[in-house]
Amino acid sequence: MSFVLIVGSGRVGSTVARNLLAAGHEVSVLDGDPLSHERLDAGQDSTWEGAGGRFTIGQAIERDALVEAGIESADVFIASTNGDNTNLTIAQIAQKMFKVPRVMVRVMDPARAEWYSAQGLETICPTSYAVDMFEKALELPEAGA
Repeated sequence: MSFVLIVGSGRVGSTVARNLLAAGHEVSVLDGDPLSHERLDAGQDSTWEGAGGRFTIGQAIERDALVEAGIESADVFIASTNGDNTNLTIAQIAQKMFKVPRVMVRVMDPARAEWYSAQGLETICPTSYAVDMFEKALELPEAGA
């Protein structure tokens, strides 16, 4: 069982959080919008906290909010806000300042995702996945083939 800190409780962050909690992990979610908590409760038999989850309201670029959310004991850090700049900044803070063993970051821009991946961040790029899926669905030949 791992302790996972997820920043961003949108569609992606909240779904990953619920799935990880259901799989037996300890999960903390940090989001600046208090209403985003509703996504964590959605479709659950109990409240997010009743199921064992943690929720902190705060800005992830603020050290105090990260500490309150539990970053100092996190095994995994997931940056899943809707902004590449925010995600990349907080992922680097988690990796370099707090020495979180595994840092994952959602990056929409494929070029940036590739560059930051080369710098040691574990990047997830939905744009690249979508392009790959469309190309496979259309069975496009390889360039130069």
